[in-house]
Amino acid sequence: MAETQTRFPMYKGKPLVRSGDLLYYGDMRDNYVVRMQIKSKKVIEPAEENSSMKSMEIADKVFVQLLNTDINVSPQKAIAKTGEQPNLFAALDIGYVWLQQALR
Repeated sequence: MAETQTRFPMYKGKPLVRSGDLLYYGDMRDNYVVRMQIKSKKVIEPAEENSSMKSMEIADKVFVQLLNTDINVSPQKAIAKTGEQPNLFAALDIGYVWLQQALR
């Protein structure tokens, strides 16, 4: 029987999974993953009125958590670090650093 695997988008070698405004970064088989929750968004309009670009919605407040994946740890104690970032790129960057430090 062939094993089926779902392929997720990758960011710097780790899976990045999104469901609505919630993103998880990292491998659930590792000791830690990063959880990012988009708390607010803003709409960016194209610079020119005649532009073929459409308006775009981007995150402008993202809550970031480094989580321990051990199922024997209580949910409150599983949170190793928390922070808030001004956009998704900053959240991914800090999440990457936290994850690398935690997995050493």
